[in-house]
Amino acid sequence: MLNYKKTYLLPFKFEIPNYSLAFIKKNSFFKIYLKYVKRYLYIFLKRQNKLEIDHILNNHKSILWINLSAPSIGDSLMDLSNRVLLKDKSIDLFTDKKNAHLFFNDEIFESIYTNTNDFGSKKYDLVLLDSYSTRTIKIKAKLTPLAPYAGMFGYYNGPEVNRVLFGFHRMNQLLGYKKNEIEINLSSKASLTVSEEDIQIVKNFKLPQKYISIAIGGEWDYRTYIKWDEVINLLISGDQNLKVALVGSNNALRVSEELLEKISSKNLFNCVNQFSFMQTAEIIKNSKILICCDGGLMHAANSVNTPILALFARLTPDMQLTDSISSFSLYDKNDVNKIRVKSILQSYSDLSNLVDNHPQS
Repeated sequence: MLNYKKTYLLPFKFEIPNYSLAFIKKNSFFKIYLKYVKRYLYIFLKRQNKLEIDHILNNHKSILWINLSAPSIGDSLMDLSNRVLLKDKSIDLFTDKKNAHLFFNDEIFESIYTNTNDFGSKKYDLVLLDSYSTRTIKIKAKLTPLAPYAGMFGYYNGPEVNRVLFGFHRMNQLLGYKKNEIEINLSSKASLTVSEEDIQIVKNFKLPQKYISIAIGGEWDYRTYIKWDEVINLLISGDQNLKVALVGSNNALRVSEELLEKISSKNLFNCVNQFSFMQTAEIIKNSKILICCDGGLMHAANSVNTPILALFARLTPDMQLTDSISSFSLYDKNDVNKIRVKSILQSYSDLSNLVDNHPQS
């Protein structure tokens, strides 16, 4: 029988937060096995089955990384966070067009591709595949049909997992376990490089020298907090000089307008839907703290080393955060709106005191 357990078993020897047991209980053996077989057969049909390897060697100097399975900005930041372990390699990235902008000024990736028609004739020693989805295998077979490849998630598909820790531990395993478990856990985090142009655009907006950021809006109701007006009013009542930058995308426009009507403009600075994601990351980078719900801007803050107070629902904090992140978190099993304002204020006070006593380098 084919090794279908690769679908839900971690491919490395260390444990990380995951929901594999919940996945097994929820899904039938037949469904898990069928998905595995479909992928296995597609790899065989594309004549890629003999090219899979499970290591990265010193002579693998030129690498193409195909990352197409990350559905969101946050997932893309997490799934590619482990690229820092390959600083001694020459790496190009093929990714989805919507996520490519995250890596245009990257310190690791040299060239970014989003279209097979733009791909040149460069030869690679190795190809890294985010998963063994048919889409990823199809593109690999088209661009580099004879190059060996290794999978990051590979056949692993279905169970929720801490994607940053998964990526770092998988890469460490491919490299021959050069680092121990503690070293990996303490260094695992996402990263971003903001361009000088974007840095200057943010400077020109003339935000105050000291401020906090609050990410508002959201795509999912259970991860979209609706009591920011209470939180901000109480924060300002405790510190009349507090400056707050509101950040978010177009789904936060209505909320930002309502907040500006209720709260003094001398305390609020509206940055909602006025900046690109990378420019917003720079705004967050310059702030003392980001208060947010689980989402893309939380991952942006983690990528630029800004301490966070994050609200979680359904997915527990240990599924999204790592030991290298400065964070306080609050959790409800169903909906972030069940988290009390009082709890947010207390956690903010604790985090603020921590930051004041241990400023970021």
